[in-house]
Parts: sequence; C-alpha cells; structure tokens
Amino acid sequence: MPYTVPPNRDWSERDLSVIWHPCTQMKEHEQYPLLPIVKGEGVYLVDDKGRRYIDAVSSWWVNIFGHGRSEIRAAIKQQVDQLEHVIFAGCSNIPAIELAEKLVQVTPAPLNRVFYADCGSAAVEVALKMSFQYWQNQGQPQRRRFIALQNGYHGETVGALSVGDVALYKETFGPLLFDTIMAPSPDSFNREAGESWYDYSLRQAQALEQLLAQHAHEVCGFILEPLVQCAGNMRMYHPIYLQKAREYCDRYNVHLIFDEIAVGFGRTGTLFACEQAQVVPDFMCVSKGITGGFLPLAAVLTSESIYQAFYDEYASLKGFLHSHSYTGNPIACAAGVATLKLFEEQPVLQNNQALIAKMRQVSERFLDHPNVADVRQTGMILAIEMIKDKANKTPFDWRERRGIRVYQHALTQGALLRPLGNVIYFMPPYVITEDEIERLAQIAWDGLNIAVKD
Repeated sequence: MPYTVPPNRDWSERDLSVIWHPCTQMKEHEQYPLLPIVKGEGVYLVDDKGRRYIDAVSSWWVNIFGHGRSEIRAAIKQQVDQLEHVIFAGCSNIPAIELAEKLVQVTPAPLNRVFYADCGSAAVEVALKMSFQYWQNQGQPQRRRFIALQNGYHGETVGALSVGDVALYKETFGPLLFDTIMAPSPDSFNREAGESWYDYSLRQAQALEQLLAQHAHEVCGFILEPLVQCAGNMRMYHPIYLQKAREYCDRYNVHLIFDEIAVGFGRTGTLFACEQAQVVPDFMCVSKGITGGFLPLAAVLTSESIYQAFYDEYASLKGFLHSHSYTGNPIACAAGVATLKLFEEQPVLQNNQALIAKMRQVSERFLDHPNVADVRQTGMILAIEMIKDKANKTPFDWRERRGIRVYQHALTQGALLRPLGNVIYFMPPYVITEDEIERLAQIAWDGLNIAVKD
C-alpha cells in the first residue's frame, strides 16, 4: 500500500532553508533538491511521494537492523513511560546499568568498565583524555602525544580530528589541532603487485614499531580503526596488523585504542573487528549501531587497571572530569539493550554469512572493469574504487564529481548509495535480502558506467 504523508508533515509546507546540513555544500541543493524522507521500514526509506529507496549505507552506518525495528521501538516506548532522563552524576538508572552489563559480556576480557558518551567523536575524545590523564596520574607527565594511522578517521571534534588524517575534514582546522605522530597505513590498496594483504600489513607494522621505539617515552597511546578505515575511503587491511600493534604497544608500554565505532556490532563479520585478530585493546570506543539507529549513544570500555588509576578519595584529585548533560540517557540505553538482545536471541552473525557471500559474488564482475582499481570486502562492508587509469592507479580528480554521478543515478533507480569520493560502497542493514543485493550491484554497475564517461 502506498505511504500517505500525514497532514502535519507535508514536506511542501516546510522552509528547507533554515537547516544547515552536515558534510554538505548547501549551494548544491539549489540544483539537486534534498531527498524528502518521511518514513523508514526495514531496508527501505520512503519519500513524500511514496517512492522507496534501498538504504545501502544504513544511514551513515547506524541502522544495522534496518528502519523501524519493532523490538527496539517497543523498548523505547516502554522506557518513555517510566523515565526519560536523570542526571548521571550521583544518580544512575536501570537501562544504563543493564546496557553496561551487556557490553561487558559481549566484549573481550578484561574490558569491564563502561563510560558513556553521546556520539562516536565524543567517545574518541573520552578515550584520548582517559589515556592522557592515566599517565598524568601515574606520574609520567611527559607522555602527551598520540600515534595514529595515516588515512585514519575518528570524528570531527578537535581531539578526534587531531588523531585523524583525512585532509577533507582536517586541513581547514589545522591551527586548532594538537600534533600527532602518523604511522604508515597498512591498507591493502597500496600493496605491491603480487603482495598479499597479510604481507603488506606485516611490512607496515614494522614502521609502527620503529615509531614506538623512537617516541614511546612521550606517547600516551596508539589509536586506529580495526580492519577498515571507513571514512578513509573504506580502505582495508589484514588482522595481523592488529596483532603486531598489540605486541608492540605492550613492548613499549603504550595504550592501544580501538575505534570500533563504525566496524563494531557485526559489520566485519564478527561482533567486533578485534575478535578476528584475537586482540584486546586498552580502550574500545563503540557507537553507531549500538542503538540500532534509533538514538545517539556511545561508550568507551576499558580495564580495571586503568579504572583504578583514577580511583581516589575526591574527584578533584585523580577523578575523570568529563561529562555531557545526557550521559547515560535511559531511553537511549533502553534502545541499546534491545539492540544487543537481537544479537542474543537471533542468529544475526550466522545469517549475515550468506549476505556476505552474496556481496562477494555480485562484486566479482567489477574486478575487470577498466575504471575499477580495487574491489575489497570485509564482512558486510564492500568497496569498489573508481579509477581513471587502471594500469597505474591514477585517480579521478575529485572535482569531476564522479561519485556524485553514481549517487544521482542510484536515486533514480530507488537506492540511497552515497559514495565516499570515488569509492562506491555497500554497508547495508542486516535485513537486506540477496535479491536486493543483486539489485544494488546492478544499480552500482550502471552508475559506474555513467560516472566514468568523459
């Protein structure tokens, strides 16, 4: 049945000019109108005319179980009737406690302490500040710097930008940011001809060890996204790098910080990406899929030994003085509990294996396309990188807007497929079907051919 827009939500009566949208040049929408989404159901978004679009990117990677998931919606409704919010300093609430207990259960030991934040960037800020203050509390004030990966992305607040390395986001704000030591990325795109993901990632790990040997005395921690550098054009690497990172951070007594914000909660094929390397970080940042796309929430998990470094008689002595007004919000935490229950009660990761295999199968024909440099996949993340010259990997000039052409074509075919620059990627909800994956692949194929025409 076609969707009917309620009278009080008529798109045509709204003043669109009052909103400044993120990661958007608003002038573009004078030519390309904003997409008027009024409803979500499963893998689909619905606009004000009743047109349906496959949400191929899970609306910035958060709607892991699709839109309008009934179990999460019911949990939110129940919590709204009980308690909408309470200050989290000096008070607590049942959903926040229950979610923390579940997070400790599903993440690897010894991560047994949970600190809440409100978004991924804030979680990264928390981890950086905790790591920094830990060393201050331990009487090592000379440790003030961080090591991060080239091409990494961790958010857009000042601290998160400082440890990121995507020029599009970082360049403008350079004067505001603190200095970070950048380690060469282990991503497989830059490997030599005939070199495996494993060998290249192992080779890049040697450069990390050299940096730690030189700078460990002044470094608090090393932060990275496990397996996939998501906003860094979905570049991917082998789990061996995580194993070596853990080994070297232990050797040089430096914290290891995993940003699992985008790759956590099943995206890479395991519940958390670090499981594929059997490695446990000192800090793990999670967000995005934690509430199934319903509400903003994030958390940082760490160990008892780090927690104890802040434990004292008064907060003013060693306590961690970081907060936001909605810390531990009961409604968001109730959504998080319901999301984790779906993983407990349903064979989500097992079911995803068929979808992962289907994504791999439909992407095979892209390998031989003359304007495709690389096809890569980690679990439920598939990336197809467009290129001007396949032989020497000469990229298209970003100002040619090849990715935007794919996006615009996809909208006409009923798919929200928003590339990262020249990288077409699929990061769909786990409720997508194999037929819908085939449809997305055909849309991407046709869009690619349109985009690369001169």
